[in-house]
Amino acid sequence: MGLISLVGLGGYVNSLKLTLERTYPLTPAGISTESTPVQCTLQGSPLVPAFSKNGDFVIGGVFSIHFKLYTVIYNYTTKPEPSRCTGSVNPRVLRFLHTMIFAIEEINKSTELLPGINLGYQIYDSCVAVPVSVHVAFQLLNGQDPVFSKGDNCSQSGVIAVVGDSGSTPSISISRIFRSFNIPLVSPFATCACLSDKQQHPTFFRTIPSDQYQADGLAKLVKHFGWTWIGAVRSDSDYGNYGMASFLDAALREGICVEYSEAFYRTDPPYKIKRVADVIRRSTAVVVVAFASSGDMKFLLEELAQDPPPPRQWIGSEGWVGDPYLLSFSFCEGTIGVAIQQSVTPGLKEFLLDLSHSEVVASSVLTEFWEDAFNCSLTKNADLTEKFCDGTEDIKKLRSPYTETSQLRINNMVYKSVYAIAHAIHNAVCEEKNGSTHCDKQNILRPKEVLAELKKVNFSKNAYPVSFDVNGDPIAFYELVNWQKSKSGVIELVTVGYYDASMSVGQQFRINGNLTWVEGDTQVPISACSESCPAGTRKVLQKGKPICCYDCIQCPEGEISNITDSPDCFSCPEEFWPNSQRNACFPKPVEFLSINEVLGIILVVCSVGGACLALTSAAVFFHHRTTPIVRANNSELSFLLLFSLTLCFLCSLTFIGAPSEWSCMLRHTAFGITFVLCISCVLGKTIVVLMAFKATIP
Repeated sequence: MGLISLVGLGGYVNSLKLTLERTYPLTPAGISTESTPVQCTLQGSPLVPAFSKNGDFVIGGVFSIHFKLYTVIYNYTTKPEPSRCTGSVNPRVLRFLHTMIFAIEEINKSTELLPGINLGYQIYDSCVAVPVSVHVAFQLLNGQDPVFSKGDNCSQSGVIAVVGDSGSTPSISISRIFRSFNIPLVSPFATCACLSDKQQHPTFFRTIPSDQYQADGLAKLVKHFGWTWIGAVRSDSDYGNYGMASFLDAALREGICVEYSEAFYRTDPPYKIKRVADVIRRSTAVVVVAFASSGDMKFLLEELAQDPPPPRQWIGSEGWVGDPYLLSFSFCEGTIGVAIQQSVTPGLKEFLLDLSHSEVVASSVLTEFWEDAFNCSLTKNADLTEKFCDGTEDIKKLRSPYTETSQLRINNMVYKSVYAIAHAIHNAVCEEKNGSTHCDKQNILRPKEVLAELKKVNFSKNAYPVSFDVNGDPIAFYELVNWQKSKSGVIELVTVGYYDASMSVGQQFRINGNLTWVEGDTQVPISACSESCPAGTRKVLQKGKPICCYDCIQCPEGEISNITDSPDCFSCPEEFWPNSQRNACFPKPVEFLSINEVLGIILVVCSVGGACLALTSAAVFFHHRTTPIVRANNSELSFLLLFSLTLCFLCSLTFIGAPSEWSCMLRHTAFGITFVLCISCVLGKTIVVLMAFKATIP
């Protein structure tokens, strides 16, 4: 007997072993000498889907219906139990999977899409745990038949495509298993940018945008409001770690500093989650960016609610900011973040509320949900202290995330995922003949054919386009949402803008609504490591701290800074002085000798008087120019000396009054020339006298 075992993650999938039973002998090398069909038998008990329906083609579904993985300490003396989920049912995820069922039922009724074809489904619970997701992946590969025969091998594909999983980490595990079998995985939840790598995940598609676009949008959002000092928390998963890494890179490019970056996960011990909460409480950063899933964020906010921190402005990723359950945490009022675009799906609300009592009793998951929602028991021999569900419960009056249909976001991603698969199947098995569509449901459809057609789908449903790029990603479009308190005191999710990555730079980010901030304030909160340095000072970085932490030092004398947070000071232009605050330059004051001042009047009198004396002397000399004493005194030099003295006296008048360009040039040159001329005359007369006294011949 030959044996093939598919083993994964420490025995979690050992129930999926396949045994090949042949009725003919094998050669010593193990090679059959006859060509007879191979009979394959599933060893162990297969997983039972939470919801299922037979059809011509079956679509798989993987959702985190429960919150936790049931953990068991093994003693290695008994066979390990199959991994299973525990905890309460997540009503929001229950709405998601019912959206998948609604879409399939809608397609089955359609006369245009897959006419004459009935789609089936098998939906499993993964509780966002990798061991369970791997187990489910192998179960979807093998199908439900305990014994099957397919030619000469044991390759049995139970489904042709799968919708899920509810998180990036389990989706990565499932995708790596499916890639060997060419089974397409279309996720409405997994946003990790790593899943865009087609070398690692060739069969992965998604209808929700990649986190790379979300991280860029969050960084631009923080920069838009002027926050430079933030805290960061994330899920300790592929979604949180990869998403936060992309955000931190984008924040660094925008000049944003991060005080702390903490990771946590829902299954962490309480003291670890408390440590993260204490970091938030003690931090100085007012703004906290949380890149986490709603399931993880629930545990952190519950811990913070026990001792609410100082006012904090939360910035949320799409993984949790749109979860209606988290809106009950009042200290998060004013939260702003990116969310998947709202949608309108005709008929979905009626389908969700159409739950009959018999339908609930027939499903263990719906029974759990019903008993939790209405606080009663469907078991007849229930505890006498517990109320019995008698069928009078009205789900239409129930207030629960399951019945909340005013904010349908992820539901549209699930809806589009199912329709994308349906269009791929339609293109693979249907063709147009004589104006009508003919679909061959007898044709053996392989997942590889659906995979090839998925790459080419391009359609619109309810005005929402559906297509995939070469990486299996859709066009990135987010709504900006704000947690605002209504008049009734209930926090509501309000759309205040959008982020469209397909637009050009500068046009991607738009805010067109009034925002409410932390504690209902209407003023944008300030979150900075250091207060802004006013004009007149410069920044000096604090040693050992990020660039956003600095001290403000006043500019040195003679220098200014005229902008806020200036890194340097600079000198004023030549004809300017800095003011006393050292934040502006003003023209140097023009100081001059006015004719109206006493000193000016004295200078004018002396100048004019001196000139008059020189002119009077010149006149006397001219009148007696023929006399011997004048002639002996060298009359030419005397007249020139008196003329230069007159000009020297008059040159002082150019220094009176407001200076101008011409007066400034004239006053110095004129005085220099006349003064040199005067001195030259004096020296000339001195040389003449000296020569006269030294002459030997008269």
